[in-house]
Amino acid sequence: MAIVPVDTTLQVPPPDAVQEPPAVAVTPCDPWPAPYYFEGGLRRVKPYHFTYNTYCKERWRGRELLDIFLSEFRDRPAEYYKKALETGLVCVNGKPGTPHTVVKNGEIISHTLHRHEPPVTGKEIGIIHEDEDLIVIDKPAGVPVHSAGRYHYNSVLEIMRSQRHPEWVPRPCNRLDRLTSGVMFLGKHAKAAEVMSTKLKARTLQKEYVARVKGRFPDGVVVCDQPIMSVSPKVGLNRVRATGKEAKTKFRRLAYFPPSSQTSSPSSEGEGDDSNRVATPPAIYANEEEGYSIVHCLPLTGRTHQIRVHLQFLGHPISNDPIYSNRKVFGPELGKHDTSAERDQELIARLSNMGKTETAVDSTTTSYRTHLTAAPLVPPGTDSSVVEEIMSREHEAAVERYHKRKGERLSGERCPVCDTELYTDPSPEELGIFLHAAAYADKGEDGWKYTSQMPSWGLPPKGMDGPRTMPAWVDVPEHEEIVIGYGTVPEIGGDDAAAGASEVNVPALVQGVGLVDISAERQAHEASAAAAAAAAAAAAAAAVATEDNAEEEGVSAAATA
Repeated sequence: MAIVPVDTTLQVPPPDAVQEPPAVAVTPCDPWPAPYYFEGGLRRVKPYHFTYNTYCKERWRGRELLDIFLSEFRDRPAEYYKKALETGLVCVNGKPGTPHTVVKNGEIISHTLHRHEPPVTGKEIGIIHEDEDLIVIDKPAGVPVHSAGRYHYNSVLEIMRSQRHPEWVPRPCNRLDRLTSGVMFLGKHAKAAEVMSTKLKARTLQKEYVARVKGRFPDGVVVCDQPIMSVSPKVGLNRVRATGKEAKTKFRRLAYFPPSSQTSSPSSEGEGDDSNRVATPPAIYANEEEGYSIVHCLPLTGRTHQIRVHLQFLGHPISNDPIYSNRKVFGPELGKHDTSAERDQELIARLSNMGKTETAVDSTTTSYRTHLTAAPLVPPGTDSSVVEEIMSREHEAAVERYHKRKGERLSGERCPVCDTELYTDPSPEELGIFLHAAAYADKGEDGWKYTSQMPSWGLPPKGMDGPRTMPAWVDVPEHEEIVIGYGTVPEIGGDDAAAGASEVNVPALVQGVGLVDISAERQAHEASAAAAAAAAAAAAAAAVATEDNAEEEGVSAAATA
């Protein structure tokens, strides 16, 4: 019997040809060179038209344009988006949309607007090293690495591109937060970026930072090996937690400057034009009433906000850190030795309500404020209604001050092109924090090292002695290190004068509780507070009993009558 081969291939109709999306609106102009100009120590960008193009997201399908814009975009007021839709500034697949246009899967939404970028520091991007493959730069604080949010031309990559060639594409090998300054690596081509990125992930890599922190940091090499957990990625909150990821940082104080030395500004970093341009200007901060220290930081792991979190835990947060040095969020102790999760939701709520770019500045201090107020310091046993009344009054006052500040931040002018309200310049405190990536080095066979200059806020005030260049990190024997970890740990927050005290605080880390001061002085204080609270409770109970007895006697007398 003959076997006849049969074609078993599944027969289906040919698919429809893939339809290319139609041309969409593009930016009316791509100015070259970039529209920069300098004024008041800031790098500014002339307003320009820009088109945002985005594919329809899954959650947008079947919804009207007006509904999408009002619920998803908050950069401008609702009136602006309504007018933009009515006047055809928003297109769907290249055709003008209306407020009631329903968006479908695969469609491209284009929004052309008149863009106003926030100014950034006028400090130039420093070049530490350059060869055929790589550029090592000294990134200024306050400048984002790449286009994000309201920043486009005022980003490291666009500034570098404007100084080279419009077709050149710098490729970042590492990234720093917008507020952080320091050493960054840019590949001149894809292969170079890949090679350097691999080197930066090697176990032999050593990163060094310098920070300006609250108070007098202790002597010697302090090692903090407290684990860190991301409590809320949404608000960028990370905290020390026993269940967190392993984290270890070494610290050494380079200099301490008492409060009296802060009246003089430190030396300028540069000469000529750069000396008049803002980097991260020093100021007298509310958290520096006890003076400040310049601290050399050596992170041995790479957790998010690791240096900032460990410094806060040690009781010496970065002076102008908008999160971890925020008294209105953490209270007067600023989260020192706090490992508890009891306040997490409260902290997240406060940070969520904190204006990301709004700060309160008066004539002498700078502080970062929120609509919510910290719990008042009241004696133990205070009635909850009294606490609520105090917080209510403080909250009302904070809201009033907030609205006043918000009004002052508006310049009172409007753009003649797009009628957008114009804002005043950012304050110096918004341009960066006192954290600088000072050096990157390879401790392996390659043996390379790149070091930046000491930032302006790290230089000694006039008339004071202190380091003017970044020193190399020098290891000490393990037995000389002060380790802040599990078990009983030494007090690290005091100064030399505290050495003569009868007994220093003795904090011990108790699992599930956190750091507990077990010194005799602290125990006596706790016993005294407990006795006072018990006495207050007993007095309150006695008063209630007296009132009850009087009421019973009154009822009895009334019944007898």
